[in-house]
Amino acid sequence: MDETEIKYFIEAALLAAGRPLSVDQLHGLFDGRSAPPKPEIRKAIASLVEEYEGRGVTISEVASGFRIQITAAMAERLQKLWEERPPRYSRALFETLALIAYRQPITRGEIEDIRGVSVSPNIVRTLLERDWVRIVGHRDVPGRPEMFGTTKGFLDYFGLKKLDDLPPLADLSDWESLRVQLNLPEVEEDLTEATDAPPDVPVLYPELEAEDAGEEELLVSEWPDPVESTGVATLETHDGNDDKDASANG
Repeated sequence: MDETEIKYFIEAALLAAGRPLSVDQLHGLFDGRSAPPKPEIRKAIASLVEEYEGRGVTISEVASGFRIQITAAMAERLQKLWEERPPRYSRALFETLALIAYRQPITRGEIEDIRGVSVSPNIVRTLLERDWVRIVGHRDVPGRPEMFGTTKGFLDYFGLKKLDDLPPLADLSDWESLRVQLNLPEVEEDLTEATDAPPDVPVLYPELEAEDAGEEELLVSEWPDPVESTGVATLETHDGNDDKDASANG
């Protein structure tokens, strides 16, 4: 195979794969005797990158290998091609992900100490399901809490070759700079953070006030049991005479 054939074969392979391919994987796609040396494969990839310069596509090297992708500028103009809306994530999720990426391995308790609020189980589950983080071990302390670290999937998704390629981050106050450098989507500001405090119990009848200052105020501490309730819950007081009259009438 000459250089042009090698280059076109690699281009076709990257397009057909739809995922990153390493140099070893590309080398394995060639027929045994016609397989070029690995330096020739890298040279062909570099040649393709030059040819794509100024166009809407490029070849990017990420943790899992090389992939053909559209440029960031072109992606914004092609949003109409994707009917499904991209998932929206909260700022709390990305702050948690940033702490794992920059301070790994890290436990959930350590993340909570830094952020000052509890980490929702949904956030941890989402990061695990997205294959952005994984459990890398357990801290050798009482309770042996799980330690989290990032994955190759995290690096691939954010277009990084290695963790050293992460932009510098002084602290979480530099969040907006990190979002721009990693080309993250706009995030939804969290109106509330998950806490361990129980929710306020609603008052069923707020209009019922103690009419007589001498009467004891009636407080409702829980919802009525729907199994025992046969209709709209009522709040009444009965004396002994009322009970006798009711029995007589029955």
